[in-house]
Amino acid sequence: MSTIANTPKPPYYAVIFTSLKTDNPQGYEETAARMHELARSQPGFLGVESARDGLGITVSYWSDLESIRAWKHHAEHKLARKMGREQWYSAFKTRIALVERDYEKSSEDSPDATG
Repeated sequence: MSTIANTPKPPYYAVIFTSLKTDNPQGYEETAARMHELARSQPGFLGVESARDGLGITVSYWSDLESIRAWKHHAEHKLARKMGREQWYSAFKTRIALVERDYEKSSEDSPDATG
């Protein structure tokens, strides 16, 4: 995944999932791709960004807490989380944050813009 999510004007929520993988990745890539595909079809989903270079960070964006809760309890996502705990991750942490402000690089930005 190599694009920046196109999120709406705040406020919205970010679910930040940080992880370290084990040496047993069997089935991981396929499941990760399926979770991204499935999340995109969920009500309230706004976008996702992901990077991994040893430490993995995936940030998904959601319109409200109820949408995040529904995604957490989605049957296929619950199974993927179970596999992550038991097989794929040596450590992980999930954080949920309210995004109150965002800004981006555009032709109108000045060098000292602080958002």
